[in-house]
Parts: sequence; structure tokens; C-alpha cells
Amino acid sequence: MARRARTRDRTAPRGVSPSGDALANIAALIDDGGQITIGRLDPIACAASANTDYDCLAMLQRRPDESLRDLLVRLDTAIATVWNEEILIDEINTPLTSRRP
Repeated sequence: MARRARTRDRTAPRGVSPSGDALANIAALIDDGGQITIGRLDPIACAASANTDYDCLAMLQRRPDESLRDLLVRLDTAIATVWNEEILIDEINTPLTSRRP
């Protein structure tokens, strides 16, 4: 299956802030065939992830006292960071270098 070309014209500009339509990047991701998932990921009480058919963009843990809206805004900002700076945001998985044998 061919990879879908990224449509940069729908991404937020570098240095995105939550003002305006704070979930524009989530909308663009979904419009382009991607998806987000929010829910329990045992043992994590609440996690949010964003992915396409071929790539995971972001995986976040809900912080103590963080509202669901604030988690969605952070996920939206994380998507913009991945698209603009090509930096994966992963708060779920432990880096391999810090795992003990």
C-alpha cells in the first residue's frame, strides 16, 4: 500500500500555542486518515496516542489533576511538534537504554 503524502498546509505553524482552534492538528490528522486513542492502558489510568497507518506520532500520559481537555490540547501540540520538528513524543514507553536486563 502506498504511503499517503503528508499535507503540510493543514499543520499548525512552528511554535504552536493553544490559542484559536486548539485542536486543529488533531482534526488535520483525522482528516488525513489518522486517528487518536484515549483511555486506560494498564497500568496507566489514562493515555492518549496519535497515529497514522504507518507511524506513531505521540503517546502521552494524563498528568495528575489534568483535565481531559488539557490532555487533548497537549496531544494536539505534540502532533504539531512531530510534524514540524520530526521529534516523537513518547511518555509511555521506557527508553531501551534505561531498561535493566
